[in-house]
Amino acid sequence: MARAALPGRLNWQLAKVVELVEETAQTTSIVLEPANWQGHQAGQHVDVRLTAEDGYQAQRSYSIASGPEDDHLVLTVERLDDGEVSPYLVGVLQPGDELELRGPIGGYFVWNQSLAGPLLLVAGGSGIVPFRSILRHRAAVGSDVEARLIYSARSLDDVIYREELDTIAAAGDGVDISLTLTREWPEDWTGHRGRIDGKLLDEVAWPATEMQRTYICGPSSFVEAAAGTLVDSGHDPGRIRTERFGPTGK
Repeated sequence: MARAALPGRLNWQLAKVVELVEETAQTTSIVLEPANWQGHQAGQHVDVRLTAEDGYQAQRSYSIASGPEDDHLVLTVERLDDGEVSPYLVGVLQPGDELELRGPIGGYFVWNQSLAGPLLLVAGGSGIVPFRSILRHRAAVGSDVEARLIYSARSLDDVIYREELDTIAAAGDGVDISLTLTREWPEDWTGHRGRIDGKLLDEVAWPATEMQRTYICGPSSFVEAAAGTLVDSGHDPGRIRTERFGPTGK
């Protein structure tokens, strides 16, 4: 997917690992202190590059999980067992190590308070990461734009940022969060079950006449299905922004 970059921010730089936070069994948040960070917008991403002793290099793009107002840059990485980069970031990296990164990158999938609402966020799996940045930014600037998040995860244990999302949902400041679990759920689970489909989108999204601004992030097939369903329901495709990744995309 073509992504626009902000001028002057594509130089590689080193970022020190300050802390590692286990979000789920497969997902870790990496708290970083870059040498020369000039700030970012909610929804942007960075490139991370690893260099082996023999000179072989591999790089991947990761959404920024921290809000623009946060003290540190945070990336949240899901381990893919057949990946070249994520197993190192999740299983080997330690506090005090340094990562090579460049960014921030991207001007298409960003959100700021000047954009009119309401705001619909649709996440699949680790597609929740840029929405953490967006929701943190919304709170930091005191935005009153109504927001609704639909988040699909395999099980409750696979919900990234679970405690933070619970706190946001309970705050009562205009953010509604709907979880749907696709594979496993507790016996007392009263929330949604199964994949995000037209029925769930119709239930959570505003009517097409409300001209909501929609962001969808997740695996390619998930993004295509959600976006297609909304368009088929009459929503303006020009107000739907997507960010997708394939099996080896992150």
